[in-house]
Formats: sequence, structure tokens, C-alpha cells
Amino acid sequence: MTAIIDSPARAAARAGGEGEWIERLALRDLHAAAGDDLRARLGLGLHEVGGALVSVVARDPNIVLNRAHGLGLATPATPEALAEIVDLYEAAGVDRYFVHVHPQAEPAALGTWLAAKGLAPARGWMKFARGRQAPPEVETSLHVARVGPEFANAFGRIAGRAFGFSQAGGELVGGLAGQPGWWLYMTFDGDEPVGTGALRIEGDVAWFDYGATRPDYRCRGSQGALLARRIRDALDLGCRHLVTTTGEAVPGDPQHSYRNLERFGFEPAYRRDNFAPDG
Repeated sequence: MTAIIDSPARAAARAGGEGEWIERLALRDLHAAAGDDLRARLGLGLHEVGGALVSVVARDPNIVLNRAHGLGLATPATPEALAEIVDLYEAAGVDRYFVHVHPQAEPAALGTWLAAKGLAPARGWMKFARGRQAPPEVETSLHVARVGPEFANAFGRIAGRAFGFSQAGGELVGGLAGQPGWWLYMTFDGDEPVGTGALRIEGDVAWFDYGATRPDYRCRGSQGALLARRIRDALDLGCRHLVTTTGEAVPGDPQHSYRNLERFGFEPAYRRDNFAPDG
């Protein structure tokens, strides 16, 4: 298991607290936003297993969509719960998924059980948090606007492509437009949509998600502008906990998202391990 990083942001996203709770809520919302047709086309399934929230998207084999969140947090994990999670993915024909393991997941034997089920360590996800300081100014020719359902398709196309989703997976994300608690934003070059970003607000907690930019508009300040706008809006709404996640820093990866978050005042709070089918 991974030790929690000692940083000022640690208090703002305490283990098993705001940072995990709001992400779990956002994952649940993603499934709830899908209509019956899209649910059938994607093979959606959402399950509670031993305290874990298990997202299954059978016809979009993507680890952002296929993942088990919270195992061993609300209640200690058991071999039976882990076996049920693995069986759910196998029954759906999903051979690539993540089982998230928080630094404070219990019991200590969980790592041994994961290995016994053929799950090996994969790239971890770093949870970030920031305080209430204002974001830096961004110079860009693009402009940012909060958008509604009329931009759901464009939002889904841009975010879906960046995250490697299928067309239907992009529609799933676009379906968050207009959902309660969700604030969706896009950058525009004139009237042309070029970038996406989302907030999930619940109480005084803000979850930042689905930051993406069209490849032909990279390095134009889109993500910086979207981060700055979302931070300002979250602060204006009285949010005290601003949290998000991205892949951990690894050699050979340019880490654009990681560095952008740091540039806008987010600090690493803890790394969450991921386990995936071996091979």
C-alpha cells in the first residue's frame, strides 16, 4: 500500500473523505444520466459490492469507465467481494479494468488477494486538492463559456476522443450536460468548440473532471482557461474542497495534465494504487 503524501492539500482531501466521496458520486451520476437506448448500446452496469462501486461498461473497454471504486474503505475488503468484482467484469467480457486501492484501504492482505485473482499493479492515479487562493490569469485568444444540453454532442465528442472512448462512450459523458450538480464548460474559437471541462458541485466540494482539448488546438491555452474559470466559479459558490485526479507522474510521460494542475494551485494529496488484469 502507498503512503499518503504529506502536503498542505492533505487536509483538504482526507483519505476516504471529500476527494473519494465526490468522485464516487460523479461516477454514479455518469450511469444515471444515460437513457435506456444508450444503456443498452454500451452494456452499462453499476453495482455495489462489499462497499465498492463497480462501474461496468461492457462495450467500451476503457479503464476510465470500467473501474471499481472504494474497495476496502467503507468496510474492510473480503476475498468474496473481490471475487464478485472480478466475476462481474468477466461475465461482461471486459478484460481491462481498474480496481482502485486507496492508501487506507483495509485489510493489509488485500494486495495478496488481488495478486491471487490475477490483478497486477498498473499506473496509479494521483489525487489533487487546492485551497481557496485565486487562480493565475490566462492569456489566450479562446473564450470560455458554461454550456448546457445544446452542446452535449460537441462536449461528448471532444472529451470522448481525448479519453479514448467509443462514440457511445462520448455520448455518455455528453449526457451530463444539464444534470443536477454538474457544470459543463467549453472553450471556443469564435463559434467553434475546441475544449471541455466539467465541475461536479455538492455542498462545499467541487470535483474537476473531463478536461480535454481538440488536438488541433493544443498549446493555445484552452485547458488553462478552463481550469481558471472553474476554480473561480467553485470559489464563488463557496466551495472549500477543490479536488481532482490524473495519472501519476512516470518517466517518459510529458505529464501535461499533471503540470497544468500544479500550475493552477493544485497539490498532490495522495496516490491511489490501481490493479488491473495481468497481461
